Amino acid sequence: MTDTGMSESSPNQKYLRGYLAWLRNEKRYSELTVENYARDLNHLFQASEGTALSMLKTHHIRRYVAQLHSKGLSGRSLARMLSAWRGFFNYLMRDHGLNDNPCIGLRAPKSPKTLPQALSPDEATRMVDLPGDTPEVLRDKAMFELFYSSGLRLAELVDLDPSQLDLKEGEVRVTGKGNKTRIVPLGSHATSALESWLAVRGQLAKHGEPALFVGMRGARITPRSVQLRMKQWGIKQGITSNVHPHLLRHSFATHVLQSSGDLRAVQEMLGHASISTTQVYTHLDFQYLSKIYDAAHPRAKKKP
Repeated sequence: MTDTGMSESSPNQKYLRGYLAWLRNEKRYSELTVENYARDLNHLFQASEGTALSMLKTHHIRRYVAQLHSKGLSGRSLARMLSAWRGFFNYLMRDHGLNDNPCIGLRAPKSPKTLPQALSPDEATRMVDLPGDTPEVLRDKAMFELFYSSGLRLAELVDLDPSQLDLKEGEVRVTGKGNKTRIVPLGSHATSALESWLAVRGQLAKHGEPALFVGMRGARITPRSVQLRMKQWGIKQGITSNVHPHLLRHSFATHVLQSSGDLRAVQEMLGHASISTTQVYTHLDFQYLSKIYDAAHPRAKKKP
């Protein structure tokens, strides 16, 4: 049985396995992305329990979305979930003879726009300047430096192999969303941290393990392990923000944009398909400039 309460041999689970295999093999999605799709689709199966997928109509989907929204799911989460459901029904129409897609035309409720959080430069420095020289500490330092130096996604970092590094040229070759490859520069601190980690990697990695970063059992480190290590280090380093891998990616983008003002370069380094996705960092930059203006400009101060 699965966490949906359905047998592994149920039609829904058979369809799900086929769809996830298609995402892995045809779309070349990362395992982390595939897991997110599976979780979103299990929400659909739980909500529609007792109703065959072929019988679902738009009003059913609208009700399921409303129920999930009432339980506290944000508009952004629901939009992602609807996208997963829509893609799943398209797959069923194409490969399993389903007649229509009940998710077409539906939109998730809007959530208030929130800007991505970023660490201050001082906090980011504390997050990558870890004390100690054990293999585990050197690995964590290399991972965190890589997040902050190059703005990698979590899935991109855990998928790296040593062959994707060019430490002499200061570059890393990354395979991101949609199986797209990009070359991202490595800062000198990240290069140094990676050299230190590679010198001791053999103490943790199993023989023949291809992964750049490995966990305690010597196999490729999991995304969850990276998240937990970063959270623990954030507490140790006295950072009050909820520290997670994407926070260092946001901090990378924000600090590079503040220093250079080159939005297109930041887009390329982050691997965003559209510059509109990157433009959120211009709002962060404006907030930063506004604070400087309010503190420094004699005409900016409000009357008492």
